[in-house]
Amino acid sequence: MLKYRLTLRSDSQSAREQQERRRADFPPGLRNIRYRHIVVGFAIVAILALSIAACQPLEPARFGRTAMGATQDVVTVNEDGVTDVDAESLATALAPIATATLSSAEADGLIFMREEEKLAHDVYVALAAQWDLPIFSNISASETTHTDAVKTLLDRYNLDDPAAGNDVGVFEDPTLQQLYADLVAQGSQSLTDALIVGATIEDLDIVDLQTRIDQTDRPDIQLVYENLMKGSRNHLRAFTSTLSRQTGETYVPQYLDQAAYDAIVNAEVERGGRGRGR
Repeated sequence: MLKYRLTLRSDSQSAREQQERRRADFPPGLRNIRYRHIVVGFAIVAILALSIAACQPLEPARFGRTAMGATQDVVTVNEDGVTDVDAESLATALAPIATATLSSAEADGLIFMREEEKLAHDVYVALAAQWDLPIFSNISASETTHTDAVKTLLDRYNLDDPAAGNDVGVFEDPTLQQLYADLVAQGSQSLTDALIVGATIEDLDIVDLQTRIDQTDRPDIQLVYENLMKGSRNHLRAFTSTLSRQTGETYVPQYLDQAAYDAIVNAEVERGGRGRGR
């Protein structure tokens, strides 16, 4: 279970007081958001709940084998860390991998991650329309390639696409629908809040992707998830560094444990195997 808490770290009492005032202004739904996955008869349901006790913190090493170069790179990375999945590279990497019957957990995971990656894209599109900062439009475009990568796996396994025909801000999963509304409301309050929302989405995405990796031994699914996690690590670095540079604030991790978070943000941008910024 993962506690959803958006906070700012500060060494001064006045800054802490400002942080508490900002938190008090959060939409009620966002202040109380929790996130957990419950498996009932192998069906994974995303629910938001307030509890951290049952969650095992991520150790620093547990944020994807791509960090150690053990998974084939199918991404391009620019000088700002914006990380796209290259469709041609992905197709080439998947071609020799045979398909197999998926478990319910694996299938449900793909369906959920298709919409969670769409959530990132859609929130950033909404924030790009409000704040004149390129990071939102740049990373929203990148997130299109992320959700498309999951769609490639849905097609590969003949699974229905939950995002088919849905506009920006529309989700089949009711938890993600509410989360979208809450995140956009929060990110609309100030540029600081918008950048915190961006960092929080990537923070959550890393943990969710690691959870899904742990549920599968399928090399094609692992390949996609681990490349997506690499993108999320780069995007987390981009949002947190921009937050510090633009506002002087420091992001406090909401899902990753502090050691895992520190290991990510203190590392260099991870470069891609193809194209720009290699």
